[in-house]
Amino acid sequence: MAGGLRSAAIPEDRTGRQYHIGVAPGEVSRYVLLPGDPGRTKVISSLWDEARLIASHREFTTFTGHYKGVRISTTSTGIGAPSAIIAVEELLRVGADTFIRVGTMGAIRPDIKPGTLVIGRAAARLEGASKQYIPEWYPAAADPQVVMALIEAAENIGVDYEVGIVASTDSFYLGQGRPGFRNFYTQAAASLIPLLASAGVLGFEMESSAIFTVSSIYGARAGCICAAVANRVTDEFVVDAGVEEASRVASEAVRILWEWDEALRRSGKRYFYPSIAKNTSQ
Repeated sequence: MAGGLRSAAIPEDRTGRQYHIGVAPGEVSRYVLLPGDPGRTKVISSLWDEARLIASHREFTTFTGHYKGVRISTTSTGIGAPSAIIAVEELLRVGADTFIRVGTMGAIRPDIKPGTLVIGRAAARLEGASKQYIPEWYPAAADPQVVMALIEAAENIGVDYEVGIVASTDSFYLGQGRPGFRNFYTQAAASLIPLLASAGVLGFEMESSAIFTVSSIYGARAGCICAAVANRVTDEFVVDAGVEEASRVASEAVRILWEWDEALRRSGKRYFYPSIAKNTSQ
């Protein structure tokens, strides 16, 4: 940022360009897909009608374009909750208000095969970053409209999917029940998968609970769709299984959300419910 920042407390330049993500107001859509891997932004944006690179700085790479005529963006968040929250904070500042995490996960239910997509309706807050915003009694819940849009998109595209609760962790190793270096292991790590599975949790990932929590605090919408690339119970791991399908579903969900948002606007109602879309299209 050649012109310098406004202040240490407000890390953006005079145009509003954000310090970490390098994006200014007007350069992203209100709808943003959030993969972890910067390289995955290229996979996602390649599925659109057109896209252009907006910024790439550290782990944050942003593309903006159009999918079936709807303006859409994608920004990578890096690995874990701290950088995901930075992305959400700064994207909110430049005009975004709807976020869909597009990620990968390790399933802990034996019937969820690699390549299956999981739509998270809520997340267990096993990460620490969101707790610096609000205590753990605050729920990490996805926005119901985003969840419905992801379900409809998955049905439209015809993919295998599940809907349920995911667990977001800070640690890929012991925090997800894996042994550490030199087989370092703890009783807490050993008991984690059985405990979560008994409570109906579908699997592990690392960002959704933070994205859900911070979005709820700020009145934004968030959801997630993760490709199950591994199954911890059956000990299967297929790298990138289902990733392109998850990207397609997330992009299609944005198109659906745009249609629903337009229907809500025309209706004059405050909250969306399914028959609004039907009634306003007649």
